[in-house]
Parts: sequence; structure tokens; C-alpha cells
Amino acid sequence: MNIDFPPPSNGVYNNAGSSRQLVNYMEHEDMERMEQGIYTEDFFNLTDDTVYKSQVINDIDGNIGQLLKTDAKFYAIHVSPSEQELRTMGVTEQEQAESMKRYIREVFIPEYATNFNKGLSAEDIKFYGKIHFNRDRSNNKLNMHCHLIVSRKDQSNKVKISPLTNHRNTKKGAIKGGFDRTTLFENAEKGFDKLFGYNRQLQETFEYCNTMKNGSITDQLNMQERELNSPAIYSAGEKKNNQQSDIAINQTTDKSVNQSSDLLGSGLGSVFGILTPEPNNTNEEQLIKPPKKKKKRKKGLSR
Repeated sequence: MNIDFPPPSNGVYNNAGSSRQLVNYMEHEDMERMEQGIYTEDFFNLTDDTVYKSQVINDIDGNIGQLLKTDAKFYAIHVSPSEQELRTMGVTEQEQAESMKRYIREVFIPEYATNFNKGLSAEDIKFYGKIHFNRDRSNNKLNMHCHLIVSRKDQSNKVKISPLTNHRNTKKGAIKGGFDRTTLFENAEKGFDKLFGYNRQLQETFEYCNTMKNGSITDQLNMQERELNSPAIYSAGEKKNNQQSDIAINQTTDKSVNQSSDLLGSGLGSVFGILTPEPNNTNEEQLIKPPKKKKKRKKGLSR
């Protein structure tokens, strides 16, 4: 699951003024699908599946009490499941879209609200979502994802909330609360797995990806060791291929096997690209010429 917060800019994600530009962008895919006779999804919120674009703009633009002209008025969020996750969410686009709305309502928005540490619940968050089915510059077969626009103020128009703040559960000073994006990503991932019964492999977890990208060398090595020791799930074909590979590996010399075991145990093989040669993959046999046989001298009179 990929969740990101596009930074404010002077373009579509300019959040210092009206939300109209972003809301128009969120609707851009509908015209293409309608021309092809394909159904589209309306804007939705916590309780309603059919919200008009004009209502979205009016609600977000009208919920800006006590905000300065240059203050952020709203934030954009992208929620993008992987292909494997989408297959768990349903077979058809409509099934996946319904599952996405359920996930946003039952998992993501409640976690988003709780993460501010201000006693907020999902009902306190003013947001609207729009589901897209295509993604530019993607070769994936399944690309459904969700765009969210979330108000800077809560439903009461009294409490300021920002997912881009650098504060983390602050209890002293002018700003109370905060927002820990790492906690949100981890809890939203666990909530997805629980909601859909998804068996997430270690390599798919936020913890793994974050460690391999931002962790120290020690943390990365420890994660590599966990990866090597984690149980893998194979299909019948993959299991057969792995059994054949095991037979081939057992044909190597004891020296090669010991070297390979040492590297795998330390976790250095995967990190630094140290690989042991596999059998029958070299041309050494072709490079070694057999020794020439000495010609036997014929019996007879010497000259």
C-alpha cells in the first residue's frame, strides 16, 4: 500500500486558495470513461456515495475559519494499493472500488483522525474521495487508486489539523498534538490486512521498504536476515522449480556450499551482491584443453 501526501505547489496542489482546481483534476478521468461507455465513481465521504462536485468545493472552501490568506486550507492524499492488494479487494473494478471506499471509511480516516492525538474520530474529519482506475506512466494491469481532499479544519471548523506538521504528539507549547506519518502508514497497512484477510509478506511491508531505503547499514543487514528467515509462499510451479534448484545446488562442492552458507548467514550476500557461482554456468570446461598424448616410437632400426 502506497500512501503519500503531495506537497503544496503553485499548480493543482496549491492549497492556499480555493479547492476548485484540485477538485476539477480529481474529476478529469470521468469524461474519458463516459466516452467509452464505462461507469464512473462519484465523489464520496464518510457516509455518502454520491456527492456533487459543487458540494465538495463549497464544503472545503467554506471550512476555513480563522485561517490566514496564505495558510493551507486543505491537503491532498493519494492511497494506492498494489496489484496483489487489489486482487484481494475484488475481481471487477466495481468490487475493488467498493472495497476501497470501505477501507477509506473503516480504516484510513479513523487512523488519520486518531493520529493527531487531539481526541478526534473519523466523524470529525471533513474529507471527500474520488476513485481513479488509470495511472499514467504505469505498466501495471491494475491501477485503481483513490484521491482524497481533506480540510485543514475539522468538521466543527474550530480545530486546525495538518498531516504535514513536524510535531509528534507534542504536549507542551503553543501546538498540542502533532502527526506521525510513520505510525499512520504502519497502522493503515495493518488495518488493510485485517479488513481483507491479506497475508502480507515481509518484502511488502512499510517497515521493510522504509528500512531498506532509509535505515542504517546495521538495520538493513538485520532486515536482510529477517527476509532470509521468513517463510515464503510458493505456487505449485514455483515449488517444483525450487526443488530442482535445490538438487542442482547440492551437486556443488562442499567448499562452495560452505562459502554460500557463510554469506547467507551474515546477510552480506544480498546487500553487497556477493554471489556464489552456480553449477553448469561457467565455460571453464571449454577453456581447459586436454593434454597432448605422446606419440609412441615405432619399433625398428634407428637411422
